[in-house]
Amino acid sequence: MGGNKRKGAGKIGLWVFVGIFAGVLASGGLVFVSTPQAAWWWDKAGENRKEATSEPGVKSPEKQAPEPFPTVCLPDFTELAERISPSVVNISTVQTVRGSPMFRGFQFPGQPFGPKGRDPFEEFFERFMPRGDMKRRSLGSGFIIDKEGYIVTNHHVIQEADSITVTFKDETEAVAKVIGTDPKTDVALIKVEVNKDLPVAVLGDSKDLRVGHWVLAIGNPFGLKDTLTAGIVSALGREIGAGPYDDFIQTDASINPGNSGGPLLDMNGRVVGINTAIVAGGTGIGFAIPIDLAKDLLPQLKDTGHISRGWLGVYIQRVTPELAKSFGLDEPRGALISEIMKGGPAEDSGIKPGDVIVEFEGKPIHNFSDLPRMVAGTAPGTRISLEVIRKGKKRTVRIQLGELPDDHRTAAKGEVGQELGLTGLTLQEITPELARAHDLRVDKGLAVTGVSPDGAAAEAGIRTGDIILEVNQTPVETVARFREIVKAAPDGSSMLFRVMRQEGSLFIAVEKNK
Repeated sequence: MGGNKRKGAGKIGLWVFVGIFAGVLASGGLVFVSTPQAAWWWDKAGENRKEATSEPGVKSPEKQAPEPFPTVCLPDFTELAERISPSVVNISTVQTVRGSPMFRGFQFPGQPFGPKGRDPFEEFFERFMPRGDMKRRSLGSGFIIDKEGYIVTNHHVIQEADSITVTFKDETEAVAKVIGTDPKTDVALIKVEVNKDLPVAVLGDSKDLRVGHWVLAIGNPFGLKDTLTAGIVSALGREIGAGPYDDFIQTDASINPGNSGGPLLDMNGRVVGINTAIVAGGTGIGFAIPIDLAKDLLPQLKDTGHISRGWLGVYIQRVTPELAKSFGLDEPRGALISEIMKGGPAEDSGIKPGDVIVEFEGKPIHNFSDLPRMVAGTAPGTRISLEVIRKGKKRTVRIQLGELPDDHRTAAKGEVGQELGLTGLTLQEITPELARAHDLRVDKGLAVTGVSPDGAAAEAGIRTGDIILEVNQTPVETVARFREIVKAAPDGSSMLFRVMRQEGSLFIAVEKNK
């Protein structure tokens, strides 16, 4: 009896297995190629199976089985790393900080004890943590550009350093001296004196880079020597607020503290950038100075130790869609002149605030940031040609560039004045006496002493402390004149304000309340 049960159970199990196997075949979940006599093929949509046989007189289907996905082959960086890494160096600096930066002159925000008040904790700090000079050490990277010992790095890596030590790949060290630096672009050139052949990095062309190109970063992040990371070019021409000539390469190749000054390389091992900045707290977002920019600066740094730049003597701003409409432009383009500097090259050239510069020496200016780079890259004393648009009409202006000086600006101050409901502003007329008392840069105009948070002016970006010089390109020196111009503007129209603030003057489009 038991044997029959086992036999019966065996038969049931066999039939269950056969049923499951047949069900799987019927469902199409598996594809087998078992013998030359029969094969299973998928049609183009991958939905219907067709049976092909090799029997005489039966033609096999023309459709073939899909080819497997191609094998993804990632680049091999080993040879490139071995060839390039000897030209990359570690840079360590020592800087003397006069007095403890943590406690020296410590004061709570807002100076609650007054400008001359004594911090109640200051006595404690002086007693138990006396002030004194401190030595601050920092690390960075650099790369050798010729056998004479010249090394490129970032300005911020060697800024105000008392001593600079360069460590080579073979662990030998040498003291370096600063040849020249350019804070505006964060490029620096240093030099070492050694009695040995130095491996040299080859400089490439950053203009050939495209988004998606593979790039490598080599440096000493967190003091970890000879670190190689790989990624792609994520974006080009990035402006990150680092300086007036921002034109950064963005990459997701890992860049960390200590990478500053190291090279960004293309797949041929040529330097296409100088690793410079990261986004705090960001992942996969690093920035490098294009090597083409550095190549223009290095000869000057080597010969003179500093950079001499062309100077136009104007303040400019971006042309927004709203401003383009106000100035009658077909699209937002060019650089809008917001102010002419007194004593600058442009003062007697004939150009005026409100002009939009659209070409520099025949080269189009698509973005307002193009102009500073073009001017800075031209030697002082050069006579250049500008094409400007003034009130919808083109004209050509020729100007001899000066040399860019250092600039220091003074903040404007205002006093409580008359409130205007049309724009949500409180204004104070500026008199010569008021200008002298508050050290203002102009002695005419209207100081903004209040901005209604829900008014049109606040929405447009007018701030307390701004000085309104013009409305719709008409000077305003009195509140009455301001009211007259604003009332004459159609309801809902865009009014063009020219305002002066600490950073310089600029145009702002303000929509008139209905």
